[in-house]
Amino acid sequence: MSGGTADAARETPLRSYDLFIGGKDVPGDGWVYTTSAASLLEDVFTSISLKRALEKDPDDAASRHRYVVGRCAVATTAHIDESLQAAAEAAKEWARVPLERRLRLGELFRETLLANQDEFLELLVAESHPVKLARWELSCLYQLYGRESVEWYAEQMHKEFNHGNRRLIVRRQPDGVVCFNPPQNAAGPSAALAVLPLMAGNAVVVRAPRSIPLSTMYLCRELIAPLLEEVGAPPGVLNALCSNPKQTTDRWVESPLVDDIFFVGGSEEGLKLQERCIANGKKPILELAGNDSIVVWKDADLDAATEAILECFYGSGQICMVPNCVVVHPEVADELIARIKAQIVDVKPGYPDQEDVLLSPVRRAEKFFALQRQAIERGAELISGGGRMEVDGTPSETGVFLQPTVLRVNGLDTSREMDMVKHETFFPLLPVIVPDASTDPELLDAFIEFVNTNDYGLRNSLWARSDEVIDQFVQRIVNGGLLKVNDSHIGFLPYLPSHGGTGLTGGVYGEANYPMLKTSHVQGVSVATGIRPRQAVFDGA
Repeated sequence: MSGGTADAARETPLRSYDLFIGGKDVPGDGWVYTTSAASLLEDVFTSISLKRALEKDPDDAASRHRYVVGRCAVATTAHIDESLQAAAEAAKEWARVPLERRLRLGELFRETLLANQDEFLELLVAESHPVKLARWELSCLYQLYGRESVEWYAEQMHKEFNHGNRRLIVRRQPDGVVCFNPPQNAAGPSAALAVLPLMAGNAVVVRAPRSIPLSTMYLCRELIAPLLEEVGAPPGVLNALCSNPKQTTDRWVESPLVDDIFFVGGSEEGLKLQERCIANGKKPILELAGNDSIVVWKDADLDAATEAILECFYGSGQICMVPNCVVVHPEVADELIARIKAQIVDVKPGYPDQEDVLLSPVRRAEKFFALQRQAIERGAELISGGGRMEVDGTPSETGVFLQPTVLRVNGLDTSREMDMVKHETFFPLLPVIVPDASTDPELLDAFIEFVNTNDYGLRNSLWARSDEVIDQFVQRIVNGGLLKVNDSHIGFLPYLPSHGGTGLTGGVYGEANYPMLKTSHVQGVSVATGIRPRQAVFDGA
């Protein structure tokens, strides 16, 4: 195939990124091309043909087609090893830089993001992020690198005390070389978390996913790299390359130069990587699946709770931190379900650059229908949705969008016998669980037990007005990295973690994930004046 017609030609130059290793742009072994989300909705055949033509011949006229957004060079094993060597050489020098100077990266990065927001959003939209959700993703970064959060990081990284004739220091020191693997569904925004390990004093290697590398390479090469140069970081502190996932993680696990592997992805794959990391002396930092719950008590603001519940469908459920099931007090279950059904019409499909679009295409939906069938066979009732639809919302057996789907599940004790309740689904599929009638104290205990026994542990939410119910949840919920009460389930806030959790979400070391803290370790220091060692030992005894 040779390109498109003249009226299909792209007006701007093709974005092109080499590998970024040791502070230099390095040619790779071939290219992978990004075609726009519009091409997948308008003409999938042309999109695939353009990619194939360009991978055979980068000079093909197809490179000028309006569907072709950019390309990224592909790394070999030698490139992966070269990036690790560059990081290891830079890590020691960067760790000696004062914390205050490293922390400046947070403020500078936030300013740079704001200045380049429109360009970053264009790339995210090209990669199929609905523009409204892309702005939400960037709002996470604005909070993570906001003044309040950076000041809190500084307090955690270094604290001093006076104790008699001693200056005592409790501080965190960088681990060394951190390898970062962002997910395919949100590669660019997730890769921006790598600035936090850099602020901690680490050198970082970022792998841009082969299937969707463009926003990650743009972020690393055009936004982060110049800031590192501005604060005087040595070349090699940041390395970014597009590469095969298994090939790359194998080299990371085996290399003696790597200290931490920060992996964002599925639970099964991540937990296997955890075992390999530990066996090879690496720290695994896992950001895996979520299976979040929203609990709605009988006195809840049902309108507001419904808004939070509908976040389940954002991005067609292909976001780890959206709620995955609702548990509602039986006295208000019918009313809540009616409100969800009435408001679900506002969750629409469409082209990602349209402001009112909240759904994303779902390519492989066999499991979506299998989960529904299993749930219905086990007694669930289909309330809304259940099928496919076209980009304009028309029901269709061949549409690339899935209808937002709600099922009612009666009975809390047996609900986890359904896979759609027990596991993350990654689909626009919401079970609303209605427990059998019981006394309020028994129901409250049952709700808390349900949340605490979830195998996953990313976020949990409660909607209630009762101070007693709220206090019980705040005191007794131990599962998860974040608990939201009468608030957006997916909204971001200063100080609080944006990611992280327990169980299948974070592995055996799972907890709220502050990347600066997770990629550093605590060290205590005593600086004494006029102290006699023998006296210090025995007087204390």
